[in-house]
Amino acid sequence: MEHTEQDKQAQLIQALERLAFGKITDAIKLLFCDELNTRMLNRLDLFPVSEIKRLKGGGMEIKFYDRLKALQYLQELYHEQSGDAAGLYHALEQGVRAFEEDEA
Repeated sequence: MEHTEQDKQAQLIQALERLAFGKITDAIKLLFCDELNTRMLNRLDLFPVSEIKRLKGGGMEIKFYDRLKALQYLQELYHEQSGDAAGLYHALEQGVRAFEEDEA
């Protein structure tokens, strides 16, 4: 099945929204977890994580994608689609809605 440009743009927007507004709680769980297993790792949402390093002293370093850059890209995409500043407002509104749904 071939993806149209509209499908690709929708997927891109969805991914940017996940980066900009997504939770990092699963990454924090990973950071403080004493015992890791494959089943647990498969259930974690690590989409916003750009890098994970095990440190020599036994610790762990987790780096996240830049939320502000994701917001900037969303603003550009929405601005292109709407032709005005309403695009940023729409992106922020969707992010707030997603955050409220996750909190419920």
